[in-house]
Amino acid sequence: MQARIKWPGVPDCFGWLGLDARGNWFLRDESVQARGAFSSGLAGSKGSLIRHERLLEFIGRNYEPDAMGRWFFQNGPQRVYVELEATPLIWRVSEDFSIRDHLGTAAQAQHCLLDENGRLYLQADRGFGLIHTLDMAHAADAVEQGRWSPQEVFAADLPGQFGYVCSPKSLQKQ
Repeated sequence: MQARIKWPGVPDCFGWLGLDARGNWFLRDESVQARGAFSSGLAGSKGSLIRHERLLEFIGRNYEPDAMGRWFFQNGPQRVYVELEATPLIWRVSEDFSIRDHLGTAAQAQHCLLDENGRLYLQADRGFGLIHTLDMAHAADAVEQGRWSPQEVFAADLPGQFGYVCSPKSLQKQ
C-alpha cells in the first residue's frame, strides 16, 4: 500500500499472470497473450510455468481480491491482475480431509459443490475454489462418508455466485 501512495501513477497490469486449475502460476508475455485467452486451451496460450520458489512465495503473500472480485498480485506499486483458468483458489485435500489452498494456507470447508462437468468445489472460511484433480480420491471419500454433501451448480454461475472474475483482462476491453 505504501508503494501505491509513493508511486500513484503506476498502471495496473492485465493478462500477464495466470493461475491454472491445478494451482500453477504462469507468466504470459505479449506474444503468449496474442495466442489466446489463458483459459482458452489453445496451444501456447498459458505461457511459462513459474518454478522459482521465492517468486512463488512472493506472489502467494501478495495475492488477494479487489472490491470487484478481480484477484491480483500486488507487486510494489503495481497490481498485476490474474487470469483464472477456474477459480481463485485451488484446494488440496489430505487423507484426513483437511484442506489447504494452492498457497499452502489451511482452511475449514463449509460447503461442497458439484458442477455439470463433475468438478468438485469447496467454499471455505478462506474463500472459494476448485478441488485439485490429484485429490479427488480423498474428496470422494469425504462425500461417501457424509462429511461433504455436494450441491449441484452450473459452472457458468460460479463467478457471479462467489464474487470472482476469471478474466480481469477481458473486462478492460469493455
